[in-house]
Amino acid sequence: MRVEIWSDLVCPWCYIGTTRFERALDGFDHRDRVRVVHRSFELDPTREPGRTEPVPKMLTDKFGPRGAGMDDQVARLARGEGLAYRTDREVGSTLDAHRLLHLAQDHGLQHRLQKTLFEAHFGAGASLFTPEALLEITDRAGLDHAEARRVLETPDAYLDAVRADEREAARLGATGVPFFVIDGRHGISGAQPLETFTRALHTAWADRQPIATDDDVPV
Repeated sequence: MRVEIWSDLVCPWCYIGTTRFERALDGFDHRDRVRVVHRSFELDPTREPGRTEPVPKMLTDKFGPRGAGMDDQVARLARGEGLAYRTDREVGSTLDAHRLLHLAQDHGLQHRLQKTLFEAHFGAGASLFTPEALLEITDRAGLDHAEARRVLETPDAYLDAVRADEREAARLGATGVPFFVIDGRHGISGAQPLETFTRALHTAWADRQPIATDDDVPV
C-alpha cells in the first residue's frame, strides 16, 4: 500500500500531522507493506530565495493583530505531542529543500531527511534557507555532501520533480497541507488526530483486499 504526503517544511501543521500519521503507521499491523512517499508543496512559491523574515512578522502581516499569538498556540499543541518547538524561527523559500528531498528519495533517504529538516527548523529554530544551512542538515541525514552541493548549485536540478508534485496536488484539489493520499483513493486533509489516521489506514487496507465469497470456500 502506498501513502503520499504533500507537505511544506515550514508548515507547523505538517510537522504535527506527519508525526501523528507516523505514530498511527507504527501501530498498523501491515506496516511493513506500506510505502510512504513525501511530495513537495510550497506554501508560498513566490518567495525569493535567500530572503527571510521572522515568523511573527509574517503572521501579523497576513492575519493582522491576532497573528502575533498564533504560533504560540501551535507551539502548545506541538509540545503536547512531545515535539520540540521554537517560536523564534524565520520563514523563507523552501524550494531548495524540496529539491534536496527528491535527491534523497533517489537514495532511499527521503524520510530521514524530511524528519531531520523538520526537527532542525521547528525544534532548533535552524534556517532552511541558505546552501550552508541545508548542507549541514543533509550531512546529518546521511546524504553525500558533494552530491547535495551539486544539486544546490544547479537551479534546475529536480525542479521538474517539485513542480510535478505541486501540479498533482492541484489536480487532486489540495489547497493546503498536510495532504495525505492512501493507495490513490483515500484523501485526508490537515493534522488530523491519530485515531483518524489509524482508521484511514485500516479502511484503505480493507478496501484493497479481496472479499471472500461462498465460491471461494473449498469443499
